[in-house]
Amino acid sequence: MDHFLYRDGALYAEDVPVSEIAKAVGTPFYVYSTATLLRHFHLFDDALDGLDHLVCYAMKAASNQAILKTLAQAGAGMDVVSGGEYRRAKAAGVPGDRIVFSGVGKTAAEIRLALEGGIRQFNVESEPEIEVLNATALAMGTVAPITIRVNPDVDAKTHAKIATGKSENKFGIPISRAREVYALAASLPGLEVIGIDVHIGSQLTDLAPFELAYQKVAELTEVLRADGHTIRRLDLGGGLGIPYTRDNQAPPLPVDYGALVKRTLGHLGCEIEIEPGRLIAGNAGLMVSEVIYVKSGEGRDFLIIDGAMNDLIRPAMYEAYHDIIPVVEPVPGAEQATYDIVGPVCESGDTFAKQRNMPPVAAGELVAFRSAGAYGAVMSSEYNSRPLIPEVLVNKDQFAVIRRRPTFDEMINRDTIPEWL
Repeated sequence: MDHFLYRDGALYAEDVPVSEIAKAVGTPFYVYSTATLLRHFHLFDDALDGLDHLVCYAMKAASNQAILKTLAQAGAGMDVVSGGEYRRAKAAGVPGDRIVFSGVGKTAAEIRLALEGGIRQFNVESEPEIEVLNATALAMGTVAPITIRVNPDVDAKTHAKIATGKSENKFGIPISRAREVYALAASLPGLEVIGIDVHIGSQLTDLAPFELAYQKVAELTEVLRADGHTIRRLDLGGGLGIPYTRDNQAPPLPVDYGALVKRTLGHLGCEIEIEPGRLIAGNAGLMVSEVIYVKSGEGRDFLIIDGAMNDLIRPAMYEAYHDIIPVVEPVPGAEQATYDIVGPVCESGDTFAKQRNMPPVAAGELVAFRSAGAYGAVMSSEYNSRPLIPEVLVNKDQFAVIRRRPTFDEMINRDTIPEWL
């Protein structure tokens, strides 16, 4: 469910007409719904009711500080994967003891940053990282709390580029080597082993891979406790998918996911952490674009819009599907047109959809990309010297620009000309 609905013939974001935002900020732009963000966070929080738990928003999905602050005020922690994301979380007012640091390539500088600013735990991914983390903590006269990310070799049955739990993926240590790696970590005075971390991928539409992975984590917990380790926290990652189309099979609900967690891990008495990102932010955002031209080609029509692959790269990068709808509501039973929907970037890959059936639209009209709140603005770029597009947050009948569009002068003036030119 989201809060982008037609009302009186026009698409609204909560209680604000999308066309009103377009007039104020220009196109293309992203718009997020506060009500949807909060609803999806609370679905996860409620699903784990009865367990000691923390929902840490995976902020790589959408990391604007206004979004982070909205979720933090509702009680969310944050899952960060870089020093920059750590700084963003702190700038949004998130305390260090609610920040989890994940990622395979943490540098010593990033580790120092988090130890100085406060951290809930590091989710450690390798033995070399263990050594660096220990040395850094000792040099600072402190102890770093860690979980170790195990790779359970579970096929998440998702897109190859967002699968993380198979043996050939770069993430974590093989679960078969967990005992020796935990023994190493426990022997180092700069580390405190507090739990286990696992994450198998993104956009999962079936609970079966989660169940298999969590069963392996439950078994490992018992083994590690028998070895003398204190395993009091289980970080289960995120990955639950969202429906990108109205007519596809709906992914499992958070309540069903929560029931699975309780069934497979609830008996262990551990604190549970989960790190949803896409399901919280994905359907909470639209990308809105204006039609520049409708072009007739050889056997097909092209809808050329002012949004491009640099603004929303998911279709070019993942062959991802986004529902694309007119901002003016079509009349019931309106005849459908078929378009290749493309942007103005000089790449054939700048294609959002091929032979997409939708209500006819004309030059100057607006279209909205649904389910664009996750991995949209955060993955955007200035390719073709196109400015980053605005982000807008709606709260009931109010809206605010939370990232403005830079001017061309600001973009160009970031370049520095060598003195010999």
